[in-house]
Amino acid sequence: MQEQYRPQDIEPKVQADWDNKQTFVVQEDPSKEKFYCLSMFPYPSGRLHMGHVRNYTIGDVISRYQRLQGKNVMQPIGWDAFGLPAENAAVKNKTAPSSWTYKNIEYMKNQLKLLGFGYDWNRELTTCTPEYYRWEQEFFTKLYKKGMIYKKTSFVNWCPNDQTVLANEQVEDGCCWRCDTPIEQQKIPQWFIKITAYAQELLDDLDTLEGWPDMVKTMQRNWIGRSEGVELSLEVSGNETLNVYTTRPDTLMGVTYVGIAAGHPLAIKIAENNVELSAFIKECLNTKVTEAEYATMEKKGMDTGLTAIHPLNDRVIPIYVVNFVLMVHGTGAVMAVPAHDQRDYEFVIKYGLEMVPVIKPEDGSQLNVSKAAYTEKGVLFNSGDFDGLNFRDAFNAIAAKLESEGKGKKTVHFRLRDWGVSRQRYWGAPIPMITTEDGEVHPVSAEQLPVTLPEDIIMDGITSPIKINKMWAETTFNGQRARRETDTFDTFMESSWYYARYCSPKAGEMLNLEAANYWLPVDQYVGGIEHACMHLLYARFFHKLLRDAGMVQGDEPFKQLLCQGMVLADAYYYHDDKGTKIWVAPTDVTVERDKKGRILKGVDSAGNHVVHSGMIKMSKSKNNGVDPQEIVNRYGADTVRFFMMFASPASMTLEWQESGVKGAHRFLNRIWKLVFEHSLKGPVTTLDASSLQIAQKMLRCEVHKTIAKVSNDIGRRQTFNTAIAAVMELVNHLAKAPKETDTDRTILDEALKAVVVLLYPITPHISNELWTALGESNIDYASWPRVDTDAIVKNEKLIIVQVNGKLRAKITVAANAEKDDVKMMAQNNENVIKFIEGKTIRKVIYVSGKLVNVVAN
Repeated sequence: MQEQYRPQDIEPKVQADWDNKQTFVVQEDPSKEKFYCLSMFPYPSGRLHMGHVRNYTIGDVISRYQRLQGKNVMQPIGWDAFGLPAENAAVKNKTAPSSWTYKNIEYMKNQLKLLGFGYDWNRELTTCTPEYYRWEQEFFTKLYKKGMIYKKTSFVNWCPNDQTVLANEQVEDGCCWRCDTPIEQQKIPQWFIKITAYAQELLDDLDTLEGWPDMVKTMQRNWIGRSEGVELSLEVSGNETLNVYTTRPDTLMGVTYVGIAAGHPLAIKIAENNVELSAFIKECLNTKVTEAEYATMEKKGMDTGLTAIHPLNDRVIPIYVVNFVLMVHGTGAVMAVPAHDQRDYEFVIKYGLEMVPVIKPEDGSQLNVSKAAYTEKGVLFNSGDFDGLNFRDAFNAIAAKLESEGKGKKTVHFRLRDWGVSRQRYWGAPIPMITTEDGEVHPVSAEQLPVTLPEDIIMDGITSPIKINKMWAETTFNGQRARRETDTFDTFMESSWYYARYCSPKAGEMLNLEAANYWLPVDQYVGGIEHACMHLLYARFFHKLLRDAGMVQGDEPFKQLLCQGMVLADAYYYHDDKGTKIWVAPTDVTVERDKKGRILKGVDSAGNHVVHSGMIKMSKSKNNGVDPQEIVNRYGADTVRFFMMFASPASMTLEWQESGVKGAHRFLNRIWKLVFEHSLKGPVTTLDASSLQIAQKMLRCEVHKTIAKVSNDIGRRQTFNTAIAAVMELVNHLAKAPKETDTDRTILDEALKAVVVLLYPITPHISNELWTALGESNIDYASWPRVDTDAIVKNEKLIIVQVNGKLRAKITVAANAEKDDVKMMAQNNENVIKFIEGKTIRKVIYVSGKLVNVVAN
């Protein structure tokens, strides 16, 4: 063992050994308990960032811990390789998205290996290869034949910069989540998968996910958005019918107008002959705000000139196109009750429409709608036969009345909309559908799959090359000329089933049933909470589709979910001559701090005085990212992994501090030194626990208490930072412990071996080396240390003895010693006698199990 800790020497050697021995390659083994650990796979953007490093370190720590528990652990990795960034980079660099993607994969693969992640590289998959996407194409055609797929023309969120459709979840503050371009509403044909057919099951099964964060489950419940209400059918002037959904049928007698969405078919039809209404609709459709902002935005509307007939009292009600009703919710039409809905209230105040109160407080207090709507549930009045009923009774009575007259019925609605999977970009899996000259649409037969995306295409603009490539798009079907679908799949298609393909990545079918049933569900999934209502929901849905197709068993894909927090770093900027913020890398800034470490001022290398923008998420746009490879080259992979796990709880944000990285490196050096000095003294004797002195027993107690805590922190609580803190505290004890006698060295040997194995999941390279130095071999196949329960049962206690508050002795007493006996033993101690002899003892204070203080003068 070399005297100095040099990770640059150790880590490549250990990694080569893993490769040679195929340490992390696994097969199905029914004789062993399996553990499938998976981190959300990366997009091959070119370089790993610290968010990647944190995510994959968490997964690797869990995987290695479970290996030491004797489980058959699978930890695979792959590449979510389709998507717009490849196209954008290809246009910029005048290259093909494929070559850019494959080049990045090679580079990032080497980065992952440098960090020492224990992946089964034999299971590596890349979603942009036909070997992968041909199976989802085939599955898509099967779903089409089952009636789970359809195509319709609908309004979509259109990004004019990326020339593609965005899901609602991909629109952030009215802009594209990728490029921040304001989105527009366009009406184009789209392919949809009927996720709504599984809405209730997706909602119900959230209750079975005990290992998921409550926040994620709440986000999905809200996104699915189940509500019970009544759907009404209103007669409209001009021989039209309008369906309206409401969760408050108790307020029906207070309806004074009907509001319809700008995208409602009725609104579009009327606007064909109304220029003013057409302009208003266009304004509404292209004004995107968040749902939270709908409550506070200015309410606008325009009278359509049409009226509806109230279903119960035949009152004539005007119909308005309004900017606060969306087609994606309910039926795209609402019955407006201004006295009992705040947005309707604001609308009628602005436009001077009628208001009819029909609900009063249940406690008999005075109803007041002079300043705001009364939105609570109460007792009906002004409602004819329904006067005096409470909410539930009125709900049932009004629903029954409407149903008996054929004007409405109770129904359940979901906020969730069907999954639009069409994208107008090139770099994606082709949708396996063709359209013949007669307009008929057909799925591509299994024999003709995969429909392969041409890869040798140089991007010279945003328009998808396959849309203008006649050679690719034109084909035949049963002798007829036909045209391929030139839209490609939403990339969430690939990421919705990759976890299952890992079970049999080279199978000549979508999934190998035996392998899938052995490995699934994923025991531990690690990834960001930002995927709660996109990837995680789609993957749950896809799993149910696979289950119903007989390809997997079980209802859910992921048993336990850990959502890691973001990595933050200091960000600095200055304003240039035009007032534009110029972001400066933290490594290029010299700062002056106050006594509490707060930044007072900063200057970059060019002499610009910079503003500290705080600790914010690492990003290229803010120039505050830290290159993981640079840190690994400087300190080693184990230091980076250690810091990532220690600096913050896994689910919380992590503040990147170079000082913290240095501290992690110092600690690893400290352990190295302890083992080096211990190993120089040669072999140790066999431990005889029955002959230990009290101090030795207490040290062993600390060792085994630490093993118990770390086991619980990693295995159950997943609080890796507290596990590391416990090991650090133990190392402090070991550094101060006596090391001269054979027994002392034997206890130290046991303790150091425990420390090395406890740290192995976090710092596997240095642990390999230290394990060998301690006379052991193959730590990758070792067992997690067992707790010696006898060692942590305290039969004796160490009592501090003071005279007039000053330490004078330490005595050992039985754990159940009586108070007076302890006092007597303390006063009879020879060291204590020296300080009380000839003095008057005023009192003896005993703090049970800890301390005796003799007061004498």
